Amino acid sequence: MTTSSSREAFEARLRAIGAERYHDKHPFHHLLHSGGCTPTQVRAWVINRYYYQSRIPMKDAAFLSRCEDPNLRRAWRSRIEDHDGHVDEGGGIRRWLKLAEAVGLNPDYVQSAKGVLPATKFAVDAYVRFVRDMPLLDAMAASLTELFAPAIHSRRIEGLLKHYEFADDTSLSYFRNRLKEAPKDVAFGLNWVLDRATTAETQDAAAAALIFKTDVLWAQLDALHSAYVEPGRIPPGAWQEGEGRLETGVAA
Repeated sequence: MTTSSSREAFEARLRAIGAERYHDKHPFHHLLHSGGCTPTQVRAWVINRYYYQSRIPMKDAAFLSRCEDPNLRRAWRSRIEDHDGHVDEGGGIRRWLKLAEAVGLNPDYVQSAKGVLPATKFAVDAYVRFVRDMPLLDAMAASLTELFAPAIHSRRIEGLLKHYEFADDTSLSYFRNRLKEAPKDVAFGLNWVLDRATTAETQDAAAAALIFKTDVLWAQLDALHSAYVEPGRIPPGAWQEGEGRLETGVAA
């Protein structure tokens, strides 16, 4: 019979999952951040990553719909505001569409989700279902990939500014804002999980949820790399260069 770990040991276990499995280690990110992506590959990344971004507030709304504790709802709902913004301005989704414009994509096309890779849809939709259906502890633990996000955002900002003409304060505003938004979210989520995962069973479940989320992120990049880098096998119906472009033809 296994026993639970101390709070400190369990946190170390969660952080070790990120050290081993977080998608900052994926070859596509190394290619992107080093300036090795072609304009087509950058645009494919923007299109497919938008699908993930657009589903994050839907995931959070599904989580909120199950929360009976008003204090938890108050703490969590800022995540939706961070991504959706307010009626007329702000929000991570609008900032991501500024990036889409900067690389020469029509925001309406990107928002339509036309051309998104099938594997991207399967992975992202599986994450939304997971948060909707699994115990709240598991759902919250899956969000703890935010523990590892600030480092990749910092490297991304540095790499994109160094290597790509489209990169400026406007096009990279999504990443700069996440550097400010994510720490408060992850501090709350981590403490909530550590407070409640106090048995071997709940700690194993939380760790498995975090592994699941890293798999979701990794699967998206695997699909992207396969379709647009090597071997370059684009599935039927997925985005092809020339589709959804702005008339100005901005180059990445």
